[in-house]
Amino acid sequence: MWRNWIIKGEFFKLVQQIQNDQKYSHDYAQNLAKEFATHSTCNISDAMDRFRIKGGLEGILPIVDGAKMCGTAYTLRFVPAEQTQKKPWPTYIDQVQKGDVIVIDNGGRTYCTIWGGLLTKKAIELGIVGTVIYGCCRDVDVIRASNYPVFSKCRFVMTGKDRLELDGRNVPVTVADVLVSPNDIMVGDDSGVVCVPIGKAKEVLDAVRDIESKEGGIADAIKRGVPLTEARKTFGYGELQRPKD
Repeated sequence: MWRNWIIKGEFFKLVQQIQNDQKYSHDYAQNLAKEFATHSTCNISDAMDRFRIKGGLEGILPIVDGAKMCGTAYTLRFVPAEQTQKKPWPTYIDQVQKGDVIVIDNGGRTYCTIWGGLLTKKAIELGIVGTVIYGCCRDVDVIRASNYPVFSKCRFVMTGKDRLELDGRNVPVTVADVLVSPNDIMVGDDSGVVCVPIGKAKEVLDAVRDIESKEGGIADAIKRGVPLTEARKTFGYGELQRPKD
């Protein structure tokens, strides 16, 4: 992924985004996350299109139907472990704060899991609001019985112990080709997950509200018997997601 950024001449933009995102405090990010909680991932994604930001995490889907998630990113990156070196399995969860979303970059690996039932139970106890996994989870029965929001690429039974090791925590990570930095706003629902860069979050929030207002106008018009084609034209439906510059 990093190589692709360099090839596209976007590397310095990426560095600038990371540096800008680091300026925002955790408290600031959590307060802003509360304002995103009532908005759908679809409308947030459309709002991000206005700023030419790809925020949707392709292929990351909910394990629990109907579970909604909104919070600030606490990031982790795992890499394959040497099979001959039996390293202690990291217990990172006690450092995660209430209102955070745990975002795990396991490189999209599907041959072993990185999340299960015990972590789910501890996350609920700590007030963690969800988990996003670029990789696998297991103990799906526990996750569903707990109604804890987990969004994952897949599920698989084999443990990650002795197969993976922690390579970084609270550092920029990549999930489904989207950069996720600490304190970014993570929102998940039945449609999937979006990541809103904290440095653009206020602007995206304003755009979401504008889009929802206009879509609400379309819905009201339909109830009054206005043809959908006419209602969409009146409220500029085809332009809602387009950049304004």
